[in-house]
Amino acid sequence: MSRPTLLLVDDDDTLRNRLTRAFSARGYDVYAAANYEEAISQASEAQPDRAVLDLKMPGKSGLDLLRGLREVSPDTKAVLVTGYGSISNAVDAIRLGAVNYVTKPADADEILAAFDGKGEEDPPATPIDYQPQSLAAAEWEHIHRVLDDCGGNLSEAARLLGIPRRTLQRKLKKLAP
Repeated sequence: MSRPTLLLVDDDDTLRNRLTRAFSARGYDVYAAANYEEAISQASEAQPDRAVLDLKMPGKSGLDLLRGLREVSPDTKAVLVTGYGSISNAVDAIRLGAVNYVTKPADADEILAAFDGKGEEDPPATPIDYQPQSLAAAEWEHIHRVLDDCGGNLSEAARLLGIPRRTLQRKLKKLAP
């Protein structure tokens, strides 16, 4: 009997590699991709049983990818994962055919539970070595994500973050948490 297949798409290399190992350990043959083009190519060839799609990626978004996935692999069940959760994005994802929508941080067990319709009422056991992210670390990551999305433009990033440019400069001069 062959192993189930899963397409994992996330532009964050570290997260993608960590989840690839986690899904493999849970019995999946994992096809990993960093962007829309890689994902569509792999989905066309592999016709995976399941797909885990990041919503916010450079270039085409996870919603665009979900549309494309429906065309090249219509039987693939998809879950969207994002650090930028909103009700409108969740509704759009479900309308486009996603079976569920999960907000980051999420581990492999939470994502797999989303395929089965299990949600917050069934939280997975917390690993002993789990350390919740500090508020400072979350802010640092968010600032750098926005700055990266703006191509390093401090003025644009400050505008999107809703803070003065000088405040953003001061925050960036501080050491990472």
